[in-house]
Amino acid sequence: RPALYRMRIMARVHLTPSLGQFTGGALVFEIDVATIKHLLTALVELHPALEPHFASGVAVAIDGTIFQDDLFSPIPPDSEVHILPMISGG
Repeated sequence: RPALYRMRIMARVHLTPSLGQFTGGALVFEIDVATIKHLLTALVELHPALEPHFASGVAVAIDGTIFQDDLFSPIPPDSEVHILPMISGG
């Protein structure tokens, strides 16, 4: 009988090109995270130059739903996640 393997399904995270300049051009990551806060922390650990940009505010879209200022929203496995700059109105 073949051995059974458990594979963790990770979220696929997309950054905007403006954030890609702080990751050496990398725009897509597959990361195993539970919440938005965990995601942002993991990305800053990989690319510390992202920290000031996240601190100034980003929106996170998880499977098409946008979350702002909600760091504890869960990120289900196999989600499509987009990190977006905050848009201010005037």
